[in-house]
Amino acid sequence: MNGPLIPPAEAPDFLRPLVEASAELDPARFARVTGPPRTGARLASVLMLLGDTADHGTDVLLLRRADTLGSHAGQVAFPGGGAEDGESPVATALREAEEETGVAPEGVRPVAVFPRLYVPVSRFAVTPVLAHWHAPSPVRAVDPAETAAVARVPITELADPANRFQVRKRGAQGQEWRGPAFTVKGLFVWGFTAGLLSVLLELGGWAREWDRDDVRELDVALAEHEARTAARWM
Repeated sequence: MNGPLIPPAEAPDFLRPLVEASAELDPARFARVTGPPRTGARLASVLMLLGDTADHGTDVLLLRRADTLGSHAGQVAFPGGGAEDGESPVATALREAEEETGVAPEGVRPVAVFPRLYVPVSRFAVTPVLAHWHAPSPVRAVDPAETAAVARVPITELADPANRFQVRKRGAQGQEWRGPAFTVKGLFVWGFTAGLLSVLLELGGWAREWDRDDVRELDVALAEHEARTAARWM
């Protein structure tokens, strides 16, 4: 069940709107995902870990998956992964975050659970777990074979209209998928993660008006981003 894990009044001010909204969220609010089917889905969780710093305000922890992975290679994601037998969504999210980024669980307070979302391309039923990073610890790519980079991304940069657009991809049968995307901190964020981030910005009151008519072909936008990123290191 989705909803608050703590009384909303106990949440820090910047997280309170998200905690309060978690009980009423409909899976249809999220791009490209739906409620899970009754059978056949693999359980997973992601950790939406938000902290607050004096330097750049509220931020969120994201990672970039290794290019060598067989699934979702090179994509930006929240820390997370598949559940182990008998494991709760919160336990899965915390375990995976520690394994992938080295974040210390004792500095993390889970505050709400979002609705379980079905991702058809991977057949995962994913539970997003919202957490407060009350005692931030150093983070890193623990296993380079799985994680290429880890970053604390400021919410203000995600909300900046200059960093937002939409991407589209056409399937073999002519159908078109379209969804939100971000370029921030050298990261290209799209798909499931971008959909979650878009909802976080709206619910948290951070969203700003942006050009929704700026629609780019996914493959072209990715290639251009990779070329620009590579040029920085030449």
